[in-house]
Amino acid sequence: MLLIYTHKITPRFTYVMRHVFENILGVDVSFTTTIEDFIKHSGAKITYGKQPLQNEFFIRSNDLLYKQGINNLEINIGNWEGTPCFFATEERSNIPFDVFAASFYLISRYEEYLPHIKDEHGRYPFKESIAYRNNFIEQPVIDIWMHKVLDALLKHFPDLQYKKKKYKYTSIIDVATSHCYAHRGLVRSFGGFLYDLGRFKFKRIFQRVSVWINPQNDPYDNFDYLISLHKKHKIKSMFFFQFADYSTFDKNVSTSNNKFRYLIKSVADYSVVSLSASYSSFSNLEVLKEEKMKLASLINRSIKYVRFRYNRIEIPTTYRNLVDADFREDFTMGYTHQIGYRAGTCTPFFFYDIHLESQQPIRVHPFTMHNYALNHLKNEEEILRKMDLLYRQLKYVEGNFVGIFSNELLGGTGNINWINVYETIIKRYNV
Repeated sequence: MLLIYTHKITPRFTYVMRHVFENILGVDVSFTTTIEDFIKHSGAKITYGKQPLQNEFFIRSNDLLYKQGINNLEINIGNWEGTPCFFATEERSNIPFDVFAASFYLISRYEEYLPHIKDEHGRYPFKESIAYRNNFIEQPVIDIWMHKVLDALLKHFPDLQYKKKKYKYTSIIDVATSHCYAHRGLVRSFGGFLYDLGRFKFKRIFQRVSVWINPQNDPYDNFDYLISLHKKHKIKSMFFFQFADYSTFDKNVSTSNNKFRYLIKSVADYSVVSLSASYSSFSNLEVLKEEKMKLASLINRSIKYVRFRYNRIEIPTTYRNLVDADFREDFTMGYTHQIGYRAGTCTPFFFYDIHLESQQPIRVHPFTMHNYALNHLKNEEEILRKMDLLYRQLKYVEGNFVGIFSNELLGGTGNINWINVYETIIKRYNV
């Protein structure tokens, strides 16, 4: 048991300490504000404050964990043995940065509460983030920091007990559009045909007619192949289906289409099926609840997991809505067009609502990459080199590699054969 002394135990303090020690490092931790209890403790212990009590392991604190609300913070990026970090301490501190305050800043998404200009889909732009602007967005810096802390603690307390995590790979198939041409309805199919004809897209016209003759030729319908691939390589996989009414940004097959309904039920027999919440539900709690209820009724089981269309998150409103809709796990924390870690970590964490100053009952699973973020690369070799770098970092911290793949890209016909890339990724990184 690691004991941490501080002058004041706050919700922020408790939240981040339990996350970084228990969830990331597997170290049991307790807290005290009583000097006598701290001195009597014979095991591993840390003083977290402005000055040490004696000659114990000491980390000088930033004030962030003792404040409330949102304040303008001065953040200067430094370097800790090759890893960017911030909230520098002083010479007496056993580590050169207050990584606990820095971790809270990142996983609470503190910067997303600050004024910023949203993109065209109402999202926080990744180029605004401290991680992107300081070139550490592709590193799970919180997990790296905490492994450095553990190394330092073990030098002082060789008997410190901890449970080593195991690297995990999870493959998520994001199904916003299950079929490109099949099961679209007469009006939508004929309208698409005229659209392609007017723009001389003869290849699409040929594909479209081919699918009309045999729906199994639909390029997006790769579900049987993916399921067999996952079974063969023993992959933990999840399929997130959009199950929404038609709108400007929600253009999946109708939820009343029997073929589409059968597809979802058949996939649910072999893999976890959850909700890819529609564009419309992002700002409408009742629509979100209705989509969840309809999907749960179809597969005859509860829906615990969710992710939003276009990875749309508005802090803290989105997570309040998910709690109100009785979701317990979210897989939206990341950027569509930028690989890396939006919250600075590859370890799932509970959302902390700064306005309420409390931990919320929804676990956030940060994803490492969405394949749209790699679609601009020239070839498969370049993609895999990038993936190799991410993988090595995750193996070092025994983290969670969550990869999101759109079935549209997997069935596409661009410069990159995404099916080949996907098969290579799950073979190479599921170890």
